Amino acid sequence: MQQDAPRARYAYLGPEGTFTEEALRQVTTQAESDLLPCTDVVTALDMVRRDEADYAVVPIENSVEGGVNATLDTLAAGEPLVIVGEMLVPVTFTLAARPGMTLDTVRRVGTHPHAWAQCRGWAARHLPGAIHVPATSTAAAAALLAGGETAFDASLSSALSVEKYGLQVLAAGVADNPHAVTRFVLAARPGLLPEPTGADKTTLMVHLPDNEAGALLNMLEQFATRGVNLSRIESRPIGDSLGRYSFSIDAEGHVAEERVQATLIGLHRVCPTVRFLGSYPRADGQGAHLRPGTHDADFRAAREWVAGLLEHGGIGADGRPVAAPGD
Repeated sequence: MQQDAPRARYAYLGPEGTFTEEALRQVTTQAESDLLPCTDVVTALDMVRRDEADYAVVPIENSVEGGVNATLDTLAAGEPLVIVGEMLVPVTFTLAARPGMTLDTVRRVGTHPHAWAQCRGWAARHLPGAIHVPATSTAAAAALLAGGETAFDASLSSALSVEKYGLQVLAAGVADNPHAVTRFVLAARPGLLPEPTGADKTTLMVHLPDNEAGALLNMLEQFATRGVNLSRIESRPIGDSLGRYSFSIDAEGHVAEERVQATLIGLHRVCPTVRFLGSYPRADGQGAHLRPGTHDADFRAAREWVAGLLEHGGIGADGRPVAAPGD
């Protein structure tokens, strides 16, 4: 008797009703896979490391607040994980409370720090004097409120959370920036990489040499000279002493492409640590704009020219000097 294939297991930042769950549902559904809500990003990623989940879906970047430090730091340390996909979720919030609460009586608001940062202006105008009570996720705040939590009067969460936990809507569409977007990534244990699509990203973590003038410039030149554009770069403390930082980087392109390979070779030569965190399709489908001399064919032609120099001492089979590509 043929056995059914095991269901894929997806850990994600829970509880149910988070924006992370919305991102997860772009990848799979509960009918297809086992969905495993986690209390925080670290737990979700560590479940994959322990083979308790096949994938983890976690937030990595917000258009208002920038990088999600817990995700960046957890991917940069410990057993290797790689990013195999990304998802984008537009983010607006709903202010909700238990029945009977009104907007003018709200004094404390529970939500995730990134959510509060995206709504500070709105809160200052509509909830003067209200304070933020941090929660592990927007949905966790809604769940706690519905369960009788008294540390805060209202929650800022997704409309899905408000509906799921039966709260009363005090204000919908809450956001300082109506175009805010959060980027989520799908992380897995190292294995076969996604095929290049022509619209890809490669994520890296890079350390610089200690006390070396121009080290940052030297690192960035590895990208610039090969025509590799960066869509994100931010520093993170390494943690072992003051003044030591690593750089979390998203570069346009796939490791299967010549210009990205050449960049990685250059980084490996000049930087003490280079951690590859995956090449995967861009969620927006935008391909890289390549300048002349940085296409795969240009790198191959240059290598063949050098090979000809080594094989024939610079003289071709016809007895004439081997010409450089483009000559």
